Amino acid sequence: MEKIEFNAAKTKDNVINWIREYFEKNGPDCKAVVGISGGKDSSIVAALCVQALGEKRTFGVLMPQGEQNDIDFSHELVSLLGIEHIIVNIKDSVDVILAAIKENELPLNRQAVVNTPARIRMTVLYAVSAIVNGRVANTCNFSEDYIGYSTKYGDNAGDFSPLSQLTVTEIKAIGKELLPVKFIDKLPQDGLSGLSDEENLGFSYDVLDRYIREGICADSVIKEKIDKLHITNKHKLELMPAYGKIGQ
Repeated sequence: MEKIEFNAAKTKDNVINWIREYFEKNGPDCKAVVGISGGKDSSIVAALCVQALGEKRTFGVLMPQGEQNDIDFSHELVSLLGIEHIIVNIKDSVDVILAAIKENELPLNRQAVVNTPARIRMTVLYAVSAIVNGRVANTCNFSEDYIGYSTKYGDNAGDFSPLSQLTVTEIKAIGKELLPVKFIDKLPQDGLSGLSDEENLGFSYDVLDRYIREGICADSVIKEKIDKLHITNKHKLELMPAYGKIGQ
């Protein structure tokens, strides 16, 4: 596999133009609605939307689940970008839904507990989008999509996706063209276990991105794990299977 030379400045400009063209075709009077988590992906998407559409057409939504120890990053970002934003705490919604399930004597598992907040956040984004005449930004990246590190109909949903063909390594390079480095190099955490994303995965994004782009992974155990995750989670990126025509 041939190594691809990546030009961060050129790609940044291309993404900005792509966002602008998307809105010209799909909502010339609409706003970009971005869920602001404080992480690099949402921060970079928000910055790209401001560059493409302007401050007044970029709307941020902060959605903590109870207390969020790094929410200061989100507040600082929206202030830096100068965008309108609201805060919607999803804790009560999550608690009510999970409690209602438990009342039916259906035991909760980790998958339900982890994925339900992501799906509620996407519901909030579409509610806000309906109110402000918006289009919801998907903030996923290619690295995490490749191994299924996202929630189906949660954070992997949206109306337009600026970063989903770019790896974490590439996105960080773009981000440094747009924002102070503190927003780019912030250690990503899942917000639940206290572990970093890379600790949860069992390998680094540098290793994953090199395997994705160059097909090189020196550790056979990690390569096997990446391959298994990719195959198992491909359904998250595919259209819903649908039965064919009657009579076939």
